[in-house]
Amino acid sequence: MSFWQVIMFTIPALVVLISVWIVMNKLFKNEEEKRLWELKLASQKEISPTRLRAYERLALVLERTQPEALVMGLSERLESAGESMASLPVMKMQQELLRTVRLEFDHNLSQQIYVSDETWSKIIGARDEMGAFISAMAMQLPPESTAMDYAKVLMTAYRNNGETPHQMALDALKDEARGLL
Repeated sequence: MSFWQVIMFTIPALVVLISVWIVMNKLFKNEEEKRLWELKLASQKEISPTRLRAYERLALVLERTQPEALVMGLSERLESAGESMASLPVMKMQQELLRTVRLEFDHNLSQQIYVSDETWSKIIGARDEMGAFISAMAMQLPPESTAMDYAKVLMTAYRNNGETPHQMALDALKDEARGLL
């Protein structure tokens, strides 16, 4: 067998070998991408409902920590304990409202892993602003004011406050949830 005959068999064999390698390599890459896509899809089916529940819980927290909901909740708790808001001093009411806000958020701290850092920052900002707002409104009242006076001032000032941190956080939460759907 001559040198040229070996070359004539070797070159086509190398071309076939390289072609097979390229085709197989692409096939394996496509299979790997398909497997990763299916894994991600299966993971999304598990995570999406959990994330949606987290968005729901955080939206509920934001709704529950607005002045009207806070005052109504406190009023209901007092009534069930046989008390009324009329007998509650302003400072005690302020403490109870702040405690309720803190508890609502503390109870849902774990939900932060399901939302973006930006949205979580808005939610924490809403919590902090509400605490400052509750305290500021209590400081504006004269010492002889009742809890009912405080509740009226709190709710009126909040309604007249324009776009609130709670509304901005809720909007961010809704936008993020829509992106999931």
